[in-house]
Amino acid sequence: MSDDTSGSASAERGLAGAATDVASFDDEHRSLGRQIQHFFHQFPTTIPFLILILAVVAFTLVTGGNFLNPLNLSLILAQVTLIATLGTAQTLVIITAGIDLSVGAIMVLSSIVMGKLAVDAGVPVFLAFPLGLATGLTCGLLNGLLVTVLRLPPFIVTLGTWSIFAALVTLVSRAATIRSQDLDQFAPFLKVLGQRIQFGGGYFIMYGSLLMIIIAIIIWYVLSRTAFGRHIYAIGDDPDAARLAGIQVTKTLIGVYMLAGFLCGVAGWILIGRVGAVSPLGNQTANLDAITAVVIGGTSLFGGRGSIIGTLFGALIVGIFDSGLSLTGVDPLWRMLTVGVLIIVAVAIDQWVRRISS
Repeated sequence: MSDDTSGSASAERGLAGAATDVASFDDEHRSLGRQIQHFFHQFPTTIPFLILILAVVAFTLVTGGNFLNPLNLSLILAQVTLIATLGTAQTLVIITAGIDLSVGAIMVLSSIVMGKLAVDAGVPVFLAFPLGLATGLTCGLLNGLLVTVLRLPPFIVTLGTWSIFAALVTLVSRAATIRSQDLDQFAPFLKVLGQRIQFGGGYFIMYGSLLMIIIAIIIWYVLSRTAFGRHIYAIGDDPDAARLAGIQVTKTLIGVYMLAGFLCGVAGWILIGRVGAVSPLGNQTANLDAITAVVIGGTSLFGGRGSIIGTLFGALIVGIFDSGLSLTGVDPLWRMLTVGVLIIVAVAIDQWVRRISS
């Protein structure tokens, strides 16, 4: 009996060793394409990072070094601040395999509420400001409830709420802009994020950009170091499996949309500082720009994969192409064409990486 047992154990060890040898053989003889595929699967932010570096090098060579002018680099960071903030909100939603087409409208509506209450209604700014943020939070709550309780597709829900919020922008603002002088008189706090910190050599950074970086760090921590973040990824991978694992899918999704709405409210505050006024016509392309930054940054539209760092890279890529093509005197239409190509390439790469065998 003992001989049979020892023989069986030896056979099992032999089989395990053979399986290990086969696995190592496969790893050693994996094609270059498969190795690259596995690498990008493990480190998805590598792709937008490489595109970012190549774009900087290319535009530096083409413009004779003018691209690296301190003022130009500072302006790029200032210009991508709004896109990156909205992209952070959009990333949370897309990781859950959803999408929010209303982020731009929520941002503008939140800024309108802040400005109208503080300037026209005479509400103290310490009340008008949080009410503006609460507006974004409420809009996100509405999106979350429609997606989870009524089980409607996020694309259709947010397409509808985008129209609703855009209409509210016109109704609340009465299509009128609150001027910079009025803000200076009644609510200068709302413009504070547009102020700059000057550095030597011509570099500067807006307070709004610093806030965007802080937000990105906080959301990165939430996604990578908390149970809530792990639940977000799990829902994006497979909501049914997440539910069976004990994750409260409905509550988590509502929380994601509320957090995204709140971040859009913060973006509304940044928008006021960036423009220096409260305009109902601001940033008409904000929705598409945010989605572009997220997709180019490597977040999968199919859910379950993505990072805030990648979204920041994506926003910078959009800003760099805008600035670089402008410095080279290229027609602005080429910017649209280039960004469109980048989006298609990013989605194609994502599809290719997702086909990897587990």
